[in-house]
Amino acid sequence: MKPNAIHGVLAAVLATLALVAGAAGPSDKAPTVANAALQVSKEQDQLLRKNLAERLPSIGRIDEISRTPMPGLFEVRIGTDLFYTDADGAYLLQGQLIDTKARKNLTEERLDKLLAVDFDTLPTKDAFVMVRGNGKRKLAVFEDPNCPYCKKFERDLQKVDNVTVYMYLYPILGPDSTDKSRNIWCAKDKAKAWQDYMLRNEAPSKAEAGCDLQALSRNIEFGKKHKITGTPTLIFTDGTRVPGAIGTADIERMLAAK
Repeated sequence: MKPNAIHGVLAAVLATLALVAGAAGPSDKAPTVANAALQVSKEQDQLLRKNLAERLPSIGRIDEISRTPMPGLFEVRIGTDLFYTDADGAYLLQGQLIDTKARKNLTEERLDKLLAVDFDTLPTKDAFVMVRGNGKRKLAVFEDPNCPYCKKFERDLQKVDNVTVYMYLYPILGPDSTDKSRNIWCAKDKAKAWQDYMLRNEAPSKAEAGCDLQALSRNIEFGKKHKITGTPTLIFTDGTRVPGAIGTADIERMLAAK
């Protein structure tokens, strides 16, 4: 098969998996995630650490080595980066490990587990809160005011009731995003200033001098620590995170599953 054809097939497979993943709830993922990384023997662990460090001195500190469901293939975790190697460490790969029978992207599921955030540890003092209905359900969202996908998400979020939303301003799209986030954070009514801008394109008033902006800096640091690289990023109460805008039906489904 020609390279272009291979790439086309792989792209189609990944697209299908993305659709399947989007339709599956968190309970569908748990069994595969649990089996995706299996403990290795002490001897195997030491051998791979030794060989990889000698052959690739710049590889850095290896945090974990695990088996994968594929015979002879091992997962090498460095922080939240995943690599794959053989039993001798002769080859090192980075990419997607796909279970074609189960139609699961094992790499994606493993990353979901690694990147999960304990909802109870979120720095809620650095968010402003919007409550709809009884507010019984909870959701945290990281958004940039200049993000068009965030504006779409906000429109869909208006249709969701009985939820408490912890909104974290996350200005990563440039200086103008920082300026707008500053003005929104310093507004007397943060939630109103946010919705006025995101839903009605009404710019917030300029922030007064002396307004404490440390929350914005802490949000950026939190995002870097937890690899939040895009907006919107949603975090649900079970730690599940969803990168990107999802529609009302998917928001409701995710909230109902928690």
